Amino acid sequence: MNDTNTLYQQAVQLLQQLISIPSFSKEEDRTADLIANFLQMHGITPNRKLNNLWAWNKHFDAAKPTILLNSHHDTVKPNSGYTRDPFDGMVEDGKLYGLGSNDAGGCLVSLIAVFLYFYDKTDLKYNFCLATTAEEEISGVNGLELIIPDLGELNFGIVGEPTLMQLAVAERGLMVLDCVAHGKAGHAAREEGDNAIYKAMKDIEWFRNFKFPKESDVFGPIKMSVTIINAGSQHNVVPATCNFVVDVRVTDAYRNEEVLEIIRQHVSCDVNPRSIRLKPSSIDRDHPIVQAGIALGRTTYGSPTTSDQSLLDIQSIKVGPGDSARSHSADEFVYVDEIREGIELYVKMLEQIVN
Repeated sequence: MNDTNTLYQQAVQLLQQLISIPSFSKEEDRTADLIANFLQMHGITPNRKLNNLWAWNKHFDAAKPTILLNSHHDTVKPNSGYTRDPFDGMVEDGKLYGLGSNDAGGCLVSLIAVFLYFYDKTDLKYNFCLATTAEEEISGVNGLELIIPDLGELNFGIVGEPTLMQLAVAERGLMVLDCVAHGKAGHAAREEGDNAIYKAMKDIEWFRNFKFPKESDVFGPIKMSVTIINAGSQHNVVPATCNFVVDVRVTDAYRNEEVLEIIRQHVSCDVNPRSIRLKPSSIDRDHPIVQAGIALGRTTYGSPTTSDQSLLDIQSIKVGPGDSARSHSADEFVYVDEIREGIELYVKMLEQIVN
């Protein structure tokens, strides 16, 4: 299992097979079957819960820390701009085409190859836990989040998403807030009522101008944007309520719960988050895995897009072959050389830590 060239060839073949099977979010059962069969062919019996699979290295030692290797096998649906079969998985001019090839098939098969590379090695300083998961594209509750309790204690994670193998050392979290300002209805022609729109305007102005005391070294300040407003029923009635929505991009300087508490202290409207699950994430720049990547010529940056990294409570780095700009695009592709480079770089980074 330790020949990276053989692992690369197997990874490309596996990705072609994955592309040939539609695996839209919540419909990943057949790609989960394929991955399970692939692992079993290599002597590994994975655990499974719904469409999520996980396994540990052969010589797992509970006394050692564990590294999570995670990527997803669900895809979005193909957009209308496709000029070729999104499920063909053909290689032309060094490009492997197909839905999910770039996001995140190249990352997934590369991390599976890396897991195989380390699987039966002895005397490693770390264990490995491979998790191939579902529902990432919809931030679903039956993906990585479902199996985190089953994975045991994890030291840090590598989340495979297309980053051109550069090091995303932080990722913004997301909270969507449904806000309601309350007034009192009345006739617009008389001095009646308490206009909820005017109350909402004060809070909206606060959302527009407030600066949180702490700023992220990577992202700078938290960004809050009011994106939807609804109020009133007819021209001559003072509205009793005004509803508005706020998009909050939380940085690694805060936890979602802290941001929510600060907001509620400053506004008079009701504030109800749709979810606080999508947390900001980061990893220390001096962490050994980051330093290993930097030593190999990789650069660090903060990722503007969310991923399953937001569901982890451990330090994690987002890195993988492919380019985020190709994700969800028509005629999506990943260069096969990116997969080769991905496997080799993952292995070189990890060898600096685990040996």
